[in-house]
Amino acid sequence: MKRTAKIVIAAGVTLIILATVGLLVLGSLAPKPASPSAGGLLGVAEVGETASYQPVEDFAAAVGRQPDIVLYYSSWKEAFQQRLAAEAYAHGATPFVQIDPGQTSLAVIAAGHDDGFLISYARQVKAYGHSVIIGFAAEMNGYWDPWGYGHTSPADFVAAWRHLVTVFRRQGANNVIWLWTVDITEPGTGPVQDWWPGNSYVTWVGIDGYYYRRDYTFGDAFLPTIAEVRIFTQRPILLSETAVGQVAGQAAKIPDLFDGVRANHLLGLVWFDQTQSGGIYHQDWRLEDNPAGLAAFRQALKTYRQPGKSLSPRAGL
Repeated sequence: MKRTAKIVIAAGVTLIILATVGLLVLGSLAPKPASPSAGGLLGVAEVGETASYQPVEDFAAAVGRQPDIVLYYSSWKEAFQQRLAAEAYAHGATPFVQIDPGQTSLAVIAAGHDDGFLISYARQVKAYGHSVIIGFAAEMNGYWDPWGYGHTSPADFVAAWRHLVTVFRRQGANNVIWLWTVDITEPGTGPVQDWWPGNSYVTWVGIDGYYYRRDYTFGDAFLPTIAEVRIFTQRPILLSETAVGQVAGQAAKIPDLFDGVRANHLLGLVWFDQTQSGGIYHQDWRLEDNPAGLAAFRQALKTYRQPGKSLSPRAGL
């Protein structure tokens, strides 16, 4: 995840070939917007949002629109953030939690050894009573996390994912939008299809990717992965974690990001509105720190269709 400072490194001959393939096939494979409740979604991830909703409010005031999705990250065995979820709902947003298994073995999870935690979590989500977007072990096709490519087998990931979904369903937590999240294809990542748990266990597909270099475009970042995903599923796609860095030319590239979301009929995007430092992959992604970037973002939102009603676990299906 990008909060752990892993930002995309998409370059080289492999990516150029994949981008070419994506451009050739994407037009025929991309789905049309599936329902009025899907498309035009705006999400945000903010520092400190689990302690106070004010950072999300500040973002909304800055961009001139309340977000539809509020993303936060949860460690394994951490309780559902009911306060944040309630505040998000009060502001017309859907909470989105990426659950990080940390050092816990996916085989252990799949075998049911942590079912006490999962049952408790599922009951908390059910009691909340409104839609919740849940991701688990995100960016598993990447090599930078212990549950990812080269560290854990795709079979163990699929078994753990299916087990998680099954436990929630048995508890009647049917208000979950299950978001299966991959990182964009880059040299060193594994084939995304290897990690696919099947349409019966996934509501939406999430793709994480960033603009970090001045010559980067939506086509470089996302088209290869979208094309790969469309080979095996037509589930709606959300850019589940993204931003344009100031080194990359934030103001100039923001229109390209929104144009790419529209042109490829994606559900929307979740902006990682946080500051990092320490090199090209750790940029300041915040809009509020760059007046030109913020102005470009506000301008892009003027023609960005806002959903007409609340999200539901069947939105876009």
